Amino acid sequence: MALDVREETNDIWIWDLTRQTLTRLTRDPGLNRSPIWTPDGRRVAFSAVRDGTEAIYWQAADGSGSAERLTQSEDVQLPTSFSQDGTKLLFDQPGTAPYNLGVASLTGERKTELILREEFSEGQGVISPDGRWLAYQSNESGSNEVYVRPFPEVNTGRWQVSTGGGTRPLWARNGRELFYYLPPGVVMAVQVLERPRFAAGAPQVVFKGTYLSPQTERMYDVSPDGRRFLMIKNAPQDGEALPPPQLVVVQNWFEELKRLVPVN
Repeated sequence: MALDVREETNDIWIWDLTRQTLTRLTRDPGLNRSPIWTPDGRRVAFSAVRDGTEAIYWQAADGSGSAERLTQSEDVQLPTSFSQDGTKLLFDQPGTAPYNLGVASLTGERKTELILREEFSEGQGVISPDGRWLAYQSNESGSNEVYVRPFPEVNTGRWQVSTGGGTRPLWARNGRELFYYLPPGVVMAVQVLERPRFAAGAPQVVFKGTYLSPQTERMYDVSPDGRRFLMIKNAPQDGEALPPPQLVVVQNWFEELKRLVPVN
C-alpha cells in the first residue's frame, strides 16, 4: 500500500500488508503526495515539489535509484490513473478553478495534453482495465457527479453514472463494476453493461462508515478480487474511547468444512 504521511516530512511511504512494515520511499524535504502504483507494481508515481515547482515523478517501489520527473509543466499536476499497459498517465491539474484533466504519454517523446478543459471542474480520472473508458468527476450539473467517456476519444460520448452526487470513481479489476464515493462515508457501485454503447446499472450502496474524506484526492482502494476495501478512519481523539472489540461465533463449522472440502 502506498500512502502519503502528512507530518513534518510529507513523504511517500510503503506499507507491506503481509509483513506489517512501514518503509519510507521519498526523502526529499519538499511536499510529496498523491501516490499511485504502476500496473506492474514496480514503481510509484506521485506529485512532488522540487526546486519550487510541483510536478509528477516516479520511483522504484523498492526505494532503489532516484525519483524521475515525468511532466515538465509549471502548473500543479496530481497523478490519478495509469492505463493498464502503463503507457499513459492521467493527472489532475488543479491550479485555479475550474480544474482540468490531462494525460501524459510515457513512451517515445513524452508529452502531456489536457483532454478535458471546459468551464467546469473535471478530474479524478481513471482508465478502465480494458483501456476503452474514462471515468471522472465533474461539477457541470452544479454538484459533483461521476461520468464516463470513451478513451482516448473523449469527445465521442458521455454518460452520467452516479445519481444524487458522486466523486472519486474507481474501476473494479474485472471492469464490470465502477465504484465511487458519496460524502460523507458512503461507497457506491454500479454495474457496467457493455452493449454497442456504454451503459450502467442503478447505483447500489456497498457500505457506509465514518471515513476520512479529503477535498481532492481519492482516499480509498479496492483489492484485485473486489472483496476488500481500503479506507482511512480518523484516529480516536484524546479521551475518546476505542470501539469495542467484536467476537464472531461460527456454529457447526465442522459441517461447513466438510461441505467446502469433501473427503473424496
